[in-house]
Amino acid sequence: MKNIIYGIASSLLLFAGNNAIAQAQHLQIIRDKLQADIETIVNNYEGVAGVHVLDLSSGNRWTYRDELVFPQASAIKIPIILELFRRAESDPELLGRRVEMTDAVRTGGSGVLSVLTDGGSAFSLEDYAIYMILHSDNTATNVLIDELGMDAINRLSASLGANQTLLQRKMIRPDQSLIGNENLSTPKDAALIMERIANCDLPMSPQSCERVRQILEIYKGGPIRNPVPRDVAIAFKPGGITGVSTVWGIIDVPDRPFVLAVMSNYGGNGGEVIEKISSVTYDYFSRLSGITDFGTRVPLELKNSR
Repeated sequence: MKNIIYGIASSLLLFAGNNAIAQAQHLQIIRDKLQADIETIVNNYEGVAGVHVLDLSSGNRWTYRDELVFPQASAIKIPIILELFRRAESDPELLGRRVEMTDAVRTGGSGVLSVLTDGGSAFSLEDYAIYMILHSDNTATNVLIDELGMDAINRLSASLGANQTLLQRKMIRPDQSLIGNENLSTPKDAALIMERIANCDLPMSPQSCERVRQILEIYKGGPIRNPVPRDVAIAFKPGGITGVSTVWGIIDVPDRPFVLAVMSNYGGNGGEVIEKISSVTYDYFSRLSGITDFGTRVPLELKNSR
């Protein structure tokens, strides 16, 4: 009798093992399809693009030309806000420090601060950070660069493992761009920084990390946002100058959050590349939300109760 029971148990274990292998093959098929979709989008772009995608649940990655260095435009503002909140850990009054809006600090380009009529207004550094992220305000960005220092911001990026992420000039400096003095990063570096934000693996308190993410998640439009339902939070910062489009993001798909970094240059409509990559990645991760071991979908509350 013991031999019979042992045999049945062994058969059940073998059956379960075989099914697990079969389902791993299924998952690999759809992972391969996502990789193929990403490569097709990038290869069809008239310029150059690079992509890094990270599944925060499984650790799986999809990469294509992710070690190429690209100009960042406004996406470089993410290390700036990180340095602000890191510095505030040892200087609790920093976030509330006020800087007056004068003609000396006004900068052109995107944003709203440069056109405000009340020249005597003073904003806290935290408010400047919100303007920088939400409105991509270049005046706010340059105020923060002056307060924090480029070297400190770059040291933070390097300490996070993003050694090719460099803030080298203030915003709206075409003369500096002309001589090649650009703010730079790679999709691989950007994805690493966003992964560390997602995991609160940063040199700051969990509360500060959460506040950074809240600011990055304030609703704003853009190519990464267009394919994703509004009720799905995205912590992101896009960037764009002529010929360049970038985005660093965390897309909080329920049960299947992921990191997405897309960068392009030498092209025309780089925003279209970002939107297409966002669409295929969101489609993939949303189909895995609430998935069972055999590829069926159940309500998340039921899955989470296991």
